[in-house]
Amino acid sequence: MREMSRLATRWLGVGLASCLAVVTLTLTLTGRLALYINPDSTWFAAGMSVVVLIGAVLSFLLPLGAEADHGHDHGGPAHAEPPALRRRIDAKSEDSSEIVRHPAHPPTLARSLGLAATVTGGVAASAVVLFILVLPPASLSAQLAMSRDVGAPPLFAGADAVALASTGDTSSFGIGAWASAFATSTNPDAFDGDTVTLTGFVTPSTSGGGFALTRLVITHCVIDAQTASVPVAADGSAPETGQWVTVSGTVRSNADGKLEIAPTSIAPIPEPQDPYEY
Repeated sequence: MREMSRLATRWLGVGLASCLAVVTLTLTLTGRLALYINPDSTWFAAGMSVVVLIGAVLSFLLPLGAEADHGHDHGGPAHAEPPALRRRIDAKSEDSSEIVRHPAHPPTLARSLGLAATVTGGVAASAVVLFILVLPPASLSAQLAMSRDVGAPPLFAGADAVALASTGDTSSFGIGAWASAFATSTNPDAFDGDTVTLTGFVTPSTSGGGFALTRLVITHCVIDAQTASVPVAADGSAPETGQWVTVSGTVRSNADGKLEIAPTSIAPIPEPQDPYEY
């Protein structure tokens, strides 16, 4: 039983960390790590994964159970075990029947609950890691993007996007920058007539006509992904929700004075290798 406990401790520590490190390095080598984190952080994630694997190899130099060693001697009188945990042999008798066995303290409710929580957490963590190993990497879905859409432009994009747009250079704008410019610009006429070519996936329009061209904007990783959308004033039926398209057209003001994209072409495409903006 003690051996199994030591193996479980080693697995929950070194084992799970090594699995995640291998997955991270595999995604890095295949160019798919950007599905989970900002590419600017790839070098850090890959470097830390190498450190973890080196530590995992070195951990085999330690015997099982060494994790519980406090690193100092317990043999002195100050660290003597309590009598309830010792076996004492009567000095006047060599008969083994004279051994006094002091039972351990009975398990308490708190200890039982702690053990149950540890087992549950260990099983859950192991299941998550095994799923990561088995399932192929995938981008966040259009349904998730719609659920995260709060109707506001992405954070950290507003001031820089509008300042850049005021210079007339919008060639580097993606959906995130255009969404911010559409939402925060005090002079929509400054963008009227600008040509755009944008790639994203289709989500339903909030204004009732056409559709929204959407993309997820990531700062650090997919956990902080924010939804950015720009309205496309397409005539006729809109492409299916979730379909990736490349839209070419011009920016214009509608009857309400709001900016939208008047498309000249809408081309369905497969999901790009890098589906996010940063």
